[in-house]
Formats: sequence, structure tokens, C-alpha cells
Amino acid sequence: MKRDFVIGFGIVILSFLILVSVFSAIRPAQVSQSNNSLQQRNILINSATINLPAVDNQGNGVIAKLKVQAIPGEGRLLTNIDNIFFWVDTQYSIRTAERVAQNITGADLSKIDLIYTIETDASLIEGGSAGAALTVATVAVLENKTLSHDVMITGTINPDGTVGPIGAVFAKAKAAKDVGTKLFLVPVGQGSQVNYVPEKKCEQIGPVTLCTTEYKPQKLDISKDIGIEVKEVSNVQDALNYFLGPSK
Repeated sequence: MKRDFVIGFGIVILSFLILVSVFSAIRPAQVSQSNNSLQQRNILINSATINLPAVDNQGNGVIAKLKVQAIPGEGRLLTNIDNIFFWVDTQYSIRTAERVAQNITGADLSKIDLIYTIETDASLIEGGSAGAALTVATVAVLENKTLSHDVMITGTINPDGTVGPIGAVFAKAKAAKDVGTKLFLVPVGQGSQVNYVPEKKCEQIGPVTLCTTEYKPQKLDISKDIGIEVKEVSNVQDALNYFLGPSK
């Protein structure tokens, strides 16, 4: 009885040692395979950068740097944000930009992840007006094209590829001019801006001085007032002609 117990216990120990040996032999291979898979997923297919005119939470014009990278993946849209808040409208703009870029290029994105990175000193970037720039950069990545850094664009992006109106065009154009941009693209109808300038009028009525303030419209030509060339674009393809050149 005792002998049978010893033999049985020995068999259990031997089996355990065999399992440990097998596991030790297999585990390094599994880890290596996992690391290789991770390295393969992080291989950069292509990237594009574009300067992005924006306004901070004080209404001042700022310039952000937008980078779009493509890596092998599962058709995901990823964001890499440094020191800014990503608004919901920015996320919507990224999704719309990806779909419009896919329609323009005909690219199959089912095995590609797109990574969007915005770098800026501002703590808050409103994302709607970044839509056109997001789309231009995404097309450049998918077509392996280089964008001109002498050009900037502001405008929303619509699902049909048209560029929609935005605010603070004057502040954005000035910020673009300050960093040496030569051509500033804006939505149709926004190459000029109407400001309402207060005008005070006073009238003496007997011993009383009665003053009123009227606001008169003043049309500002962004190109002349800031000193930067401005072009209006109706859709992303128009914008791409300026960023890439009509023959590219």
C-alpha cells in the first residue's frame, strides 16, 4: 500500500516536471511571436503633416501642427493628444474626414489604422473648423503625397466633401500670416468679413447732451488688411489643387 502511494506520488511529480519543461520551452516562442506581431502592427506606412489655423479659448489666433499617420491595423481611428482637450466636434470631424478621404482615394482602410495627432501650445482647440485640414491631410496619407507648408486652410468638412463656413477667419488668417504662410484658403463667401464699428453721436438739447451709439457695417478684405493671399474653395478637391498642385 505504501509502495503504491510512493509510486503514485512519484508519477505526479514527474508529470509536473514534464509540464514545467514543456511550458518553459513554449513560452519564449509565444512571447517572441507576440512581440513580433506588435512590431509589425507599429510599422509606419505613411504620414503627412499640415499646419492648422485655430483659435484658443481666449479667441486669439494660434497655429497647431496636425499629423496623420497610417499603420497596419483594423480600420480604427486613433487620436494622440498632447496638452489639449479634444472636443466632440473634433472627433466628428475626424470621422467625416476619413470617410470623405476614402471616397476621394478609393482606398481600402479595413487593415489600416489612422492616428491623428495635434500639437499646440493652446489648451483648447475647437474642432469643427479643422475638418477641411483633417481631410486634406488624410488624403495625402492615403495617396502618399507631400503637402505644401506655404498653404493653410480653415473650414468645416461636410459628408459630401464640401467645405463649410466657420468663425474667426480674421484671427486665423493673421496667425497664418505671422508664421510665414503665403496662401490662406477659406470657405466660399468668407474671403471678406463684415465688422460692425461703433459710432458715437452726441446732440445738445438745451442744457442736456444726448449721446447715442450706432453700429455701422465695415467690410474688411482679409487679403488686403492682413497682407496674405486668400482664396475661396468650395470643396476638398479644390483645396488639394493648392496643396498638391493641379497636376499632382
